[in-house]
Amino acid sequence: MKRVPDQVVVITGASSGIGRATALAFAARGAKVVCAARGKQALDTLVAEIQAAGGTATAVPTDVGDPAAVRALAEAAEQRYGRIDTWVNNAAVGVWGRVEDITDAEFDKVMRVNFLGQVHGVHAALPALRRAGGGALIGVASVEGIRAVPMHAPYTASKFAVRAFYDALRMEMAQEGAPVAVTTVSPASIDTPFFEHARSRMGAMPKPPPPVYAPEVVAETIVYAARHPRREILVGGAGVGFMLSQRLAPALTDAMFSIRRLGIGAQRTDRPDNGVDNLDGPVDEPGQVRGSHSGRVLRHSAYTRLIGRRARPGDVATNAVRRLRRRPGRLGAAAVARAGWGSVLLLAPEMVLRIAGRAPATPAAVTVARVLGARQVAQAVVTVAQPSRPVALAGAAVDAIHASTDVGLAVASGRWRRIALIDAAIASVLAASGSLGASGGRGRWRG
Repeated sequence: MKRVPDQVVVITGASSGIGRATALAFAARGAKVVCAARGKQALDTLVAEIQAAGGTATAVPTDVGDPAAVRALAEAAEQRYGRIDTWVNNAAVGVWGRVEDITDAEFDKVMRVNFLGQVHGVHAALPALRRAGGGALIGVASVEGIRAVPMHAPYTASKFAVRAFYDALRMEMAQEGAPVAVTTVSPASIDTPFFEHARSRMGAMPKPPPPVYAPEVVAETIVYAARHPRREILVGGAGVGFMLSQRLAPALTDAMFSIRRLGIGAQRTDRPDNGVDNLDGPVDEPGQVRGSHSGRVLRHSAYTRLIGRRARPGDVATNAVRRLRRRPGRLGAAAVARAGWGSVLLLAPEMVLRIAGRAPATPAAVTVARVLGARQVAQAVVTVAQPSRPVALAGAAVDAIHASTDVGLAVASGRWRRIALIDAAIASVLAASGSLGASGGRGRWRG
């Protein structure tokens, strides 16, 4: 991905909260920012704040529930700055109350903005990102898309849908080999005006349940993902609790949230609802990043910084599949062969040993076969994830050493001669393929 100062970034839901903090964070790092939301006044104050600090930004009032308006947003960004490098889908609205007290129209509006708004964003962004040669799609979901909570069914349902949507999109992009990285950002409780802007049918104004994090924590994570895409990043250590409770004890968690003090009390303030919300239209105000949460607000998340942003094996593998699909070439063919043989050794060592005349397979032999298979798979992933001549040559050298060791084993031991010679032959072929791929692999894989 491009350096952040070289990027053109589109952000929906930029008028307040996480979206506003994200626009400020990108602009502070030199990116050109296109700010989108329904509220023109809030967008104008945001652009003025960015420009006063020396940044570059433009406002495009947009209702994400209208697909034509979102396509027009993408066109405006390209006309103004020539391309789009990162698109952040962030717009959201909410309604608090019991399911039977929330109307069909209110459910429809939340899903239209929170879920379909992100679908419309993807449909508008993908062609622009392809024209730019690739980029990042970042969708803001929520820990409520991992674990449901009472009194917030429309929002929770929309965020479950958002996470599933991006999972499907991510696999499709990898299968196609498209140069578009898809990241889902799932924040925990954040101190934003979202709660004051939401519609409440609880008889009181809603609030974020503790622990509560500052919007800037999410904004920094989104900026990071624009340069270092990940499958999903949880923002706030509390999100880990949501994830583990859902995976390990969902029924017990249901029971806990069914306790009124825990499930409802943690989400409502002692202040009456003011009757003002942004469900049907923007709130007429200048916009702000922070909400009115009166409790402690955490300005950092050690979990997100130290663990949540780390690349996982699946991130590396998905990136490898994408690159392999885009430009296989000789280097890719060698990687496929290496991964295939390694998978056989790793998953079916008994079968390999039986074919080689070493039946019944001893535990020690099975362990050795699996270790060798794991090395081959890991080497294939590294070759595809970091395609370059030095990596290809290093892999070929490792295979050559492997083949030489097998030959030595065959000479020294009649017991292991057959399987050693089989493995030596395959390793030799892989070494030759890697060497040939290195001669033309760099140019084929770049980009």
